[in-house]
Amino acid sequence: MAVKLGINYELFNIDKKDTIIFLHGWGSNKEVMKVFKDEFNEYKLLFIDMPGFGKSETNEVWTTQKYANKIDEFLKELNIEKFCIVGHSFGGKVATLLNPKYLVLLSSAGIPQKKSFKTQLKIKLFKLLKPFGGAKIRKFFVSDDAKEMSENMYQTFKNVVDEDFREKFQNYKGKALVFGGDVDSAVTPNSNHQIAKELNSKIIMLNGNHYFFLEKNNLKKISKEIKNLLGE
Repeated sequence: MAVKLGINYELFNIDKKDTIIFLHGWGSNKEVMKVFKDEFNEYKLLFIDMPGFGKSETNEVWTTQKYANKIDEFLKELNIEKFCIVGHSFGGKVATLLNPKYLVLLSSAGIPQKKSFKTQLKIKLFKLLKPFGGAKIRKFFVSDDAKEMSENMYQTFKNVVDEDFREKFQNYKGKALVFGGDVDSAVTPNSNHQIAKELNSKIIMLNGNHYFFLEKNNLKKISKEIKNLLGE
């Protein structure tokens, strides 16, 4: 492990030419993405803890574009070209903004999900009561994912959670490949199909939830398809 520009990372197969970069999802870290470590011996592999996650600490408030700018600066510092980026969930949005030659999305965020009536009611109630409690009452209204966040990461979460990336997907001009889980409730199959349509890319739906790629058979299928994409 190493740290550069405040970003914790691991680099494998350093003698290889082309690099596959892995970006984790919200609330996760590079350790989850290291499930791919033994699947691509012919490529250099870079696993990153994005700021605010894993061992990349930060006190700043971020936007998705700010994350992309930081990762771009980091890659230039390491002299690594954006050959292929594999992004899961939130990491998929950052990967798209980085505009690599090859883009692989694993249940990427970017298509706003319709909120339930209960969630909409909680948002309205929080806004009504916020002047009287502020951060003190936040834990009673936010999702489980947000309850343990620091204040800066909660503000970051609010910045990124409901972004519509359809235009960003449309603007990507490289080669893309989209994967999704057929019972994923965080990023629905319909969202994955919408993203693939915007990217004009192939889509492969596999059995599983938001972390479908952790299942061994799915991992092998995904890795094979990525190799086919890169080998063209």
